[in-house]
Amino acid sequence: MIQRIRQRLDASSAQGGFTLIELLVVIVIIGILLAIAVPSYLGFRERANDSAAQSNVRAALPAVEAYYADNGTYSGMDLAALQAIDQNVSLDGDPDVTATTYCIQSTVGGQTWSISGPGDTTPAEAAC
Repeated sequence: MIQRIRQRLDASSAQGGFTLIELLVVIVIIGILLAIAVPSYLGFRERANDSAAQSNVRAALPAVEAYYADNGTYSGMDLAALQAIDQNVSLDGDPDVTATTYCIQSTVGGQTWSISGPGDTTPAEAAC
């Protein structure tokens, strides 16, 4: 009986490892999956950056209009003044302003969106 068990153990340990063909097949399958997954991930990341930048400029609009309502002009409006109205304003820096117009922008991951106003509420894919 012990001899039979030793024969089985010796027979099963004789084949230990993968063949070269098996390893190549696995590498090819992994390569195909990566070729599909990487472009999808990059597209997802770009769309997420676009959405974040658009959201930032849309979220700043109420603070911009509140500043104008308080002061009667856009002159003197800067990022600190907007953040005093709404702490969550996240822009690239001070907006470009004149007495009657403004342009706010946000850049996230290389994607820049801006809104020029007053009156415009749709972000444009461009810098001020």
